[in-house]
Amino acid sequence: MHRTPLHELCCAAGGRMVPFAGWEMAVQFGGVIAEHKAVRQSCGMFDISHMGFLKLEGPGAKDKLQGLVPSDLQRIGPGEAAYTVLLNEAGGIIDDLIIYDNGVVAGVDQLYAVINAACADADTAWLEQHLLAAGIEISNHKAGGILLALQGPEAAERLEQLSGEDLSGLPRFGHRQLQINGSAVFAGRTGYTGEDGFELLLSAPAGQALWQQLLEAGVTPCGLGARDSLRLEAAMHLYGSDMNSTTSPLEASLGWLVHLEMPIDFIGREVLEQQTNQGVAQRLVGLQLNGRAIARHGYPVLHNSEVVGEITSGSWAPSLELPIALAYVPTALAKLGTELSVDIRGRQEPAQVVKRPFYRRS
Repeated sequence: MHRTPLHELCCAAGGRMVPFAGWEMAVQFGGVIAEHKAVRQSCGMFDISHMGFLKLEGPGAKDKLQGLVPSDLQRIGPGEAAYTVLLNEAGGIIDDLIIYDNGVVAGVDQLYAVINAACADADTAWLEQHLLAAGIEISNHKAGGILLALQGPEAAERLEQLSGEDLSGLPRFGHRQLQINGSAVFAGRTGYTGEDGFELLLSAPAGQALWQQLLEAGVTPCGLGARDSLRLEAAMHLYGSDMNSTTSPLEASLGWLVHLEMPIDFIGREVLEQQTNQGVAQRLVGLQLNGRAIARHGYPVLHNSEVVGEITSGSWAPSLELPIALAYVPTALAKLGTELSVDIRGRQEPAQVVKRPFYRRS
């Protein structure tokens, strides 16, 4: 079981450690709901050092990566980032990731890619299989460092105080280099919570010092539990639950990532063109339950007492004070307002298809 460079500091802060994707991570510190509300109302910080952080370098790196993703990477330039997916030949999702365009660095095109921990080895092998022969070098840019997410409406103010920089001009999905306590920090205005925030990459010593500094300044340490409830309120997908190698972006309600208008072939394009023309049999939808019972992963979804789908993610939504879920259902039942039910321990609990995201920062 791997441990991040923040493991001891997380334990010292009261983190309850659990295994996650081959890593020992804090599931909570002072309680999931309290941590969730801290991010929604002020600021929270997460150790996300388990995630993969790759560097791709070489002539035409972005153009060559384009053949592996359905999103038009020409829409981003240096200092910008894009959320997208890697696809297999059947149009299934290998992983979701964020691509950061660094432009030309030391005369070479350079990108960063942040990938999921559980998929890191497979993603790296897939990228190497398709890009090494094209002259693109792929390396682990994290290299023992720390990835720290600072999230919430006060995140920018906190980071400005630490760096002495004005970040008001840095847009969402923008990124830049900062100096904090004399150390170099990569800062992307990205996150997995539905709030404003930043994901920071820095060396282990600098990251440990920053964690302690933020803790002493009153920033709430948050674990995997709050990270999950926050991302679910924002209807952000969890790889392996809400999508996998057998689900396409169109089935996963990620059609906005698919740019078929670009005249470029990419892996899985033919399948996505066919699905666009013929439609898909199932769609991922948001569900709101009427009672207080929580629909968990794998619970059956019913229509007129017949099983028609399955819950992929479900949780209590602290911001809304009601249970929410994501589920795959037949496309004919994916319309907003459709009445369904979820089998929760033998009881059929009423649910409705509702608009996503469940929560949107005002």
